[in-house]
Amino acid sequence: MVDDDRSAALDRSSAMPLWAQLHADLVRRIVADEFADSEFPGEHALTTSYGVSRHTTREALRRLRTEGILIAERGRPSRLAAPPAIEQPLGVLYSLFAAVEATGVAQHSVVRALELRTDPAVAATLEVGPKAPLLYLERIRMAGTIPLALDYAWLPGDLAHDLLDADFTHTALYIELEQRCGIRLTGGCEDVTAVVPDPEDAAALELDSKTAALSIRRLGCMNSRPVELRHTVIRGDRFTVSATFSPSEGYRFVPAMPLHAL
Repeated sequence: MVDDDRSAALDRSSAMPLWAQLHADLVRRIVADEFADSEFPGEHALTTSYGVSRHTTREALRRLRTEGILIAERGRPSRLAAPPAIEQPLGVLYSLFAAVEATGVAQHSVVRALELRTDPAVAATLEVGPKAPLLYLERIRMAGTIPLALDYAWLPGDLAHDLLDADFTHTALYIELEQRCGIRLTGGCEDVTAVVPDPEDAAALELDSKTAALSIRRLGCMNSRPVELRHTVIRGDRFTVSATFSPSEGYRFVPAMPLHAL
């Protein structure tokens, strides 16, 4: 039940439609876990609380259902959808972009940096000179309205210079790398480690003190040449690394080769 007067959350003089304002306020409250310990309010309760028409409330709720945030079933009250887990099998080259898209969740990236830099430690791992220009891409990866991962990628500047013109708000690094630079990864190695994120990363991912994260460090190669060094900090409550086994083969473990450059 929602009995409080929330009409002040909507600006009647704004050019933004009231349904859009109501939708935005509900998303904000959902992200803040305001309904974690209670049922999601129904149409009548929201209409009364926000002081809007039933048509306005219905449109805002319809958008939440379309986005997969809200589930409505005949004869049952609406409820919040459980956030889908992004599952990734071990031992295959994968794209986080494609993995999220496969769940049907809308996604985008907030690009925090896309530029040329130098870094001797990264350069050594990528087997280029210590002063060689490196393309650096830093993003916050969003799944719906929730920050899913922090992504830091380095590539040799001589190979990836054309990526400076790419818009990474809704595309995959590997897609742009192939289309703009003619480079397709053929393999590499990856370390996955459970970590307690530092305060800055936890804040960016909107994690509380009880939620861990996975630190994924990848060295991607084209044939035998290293072309990508990436560090991803991803929410442990939204990402699963899976493996398969059989009675004849079982699991295959290999010694870790830590990637210390990031």
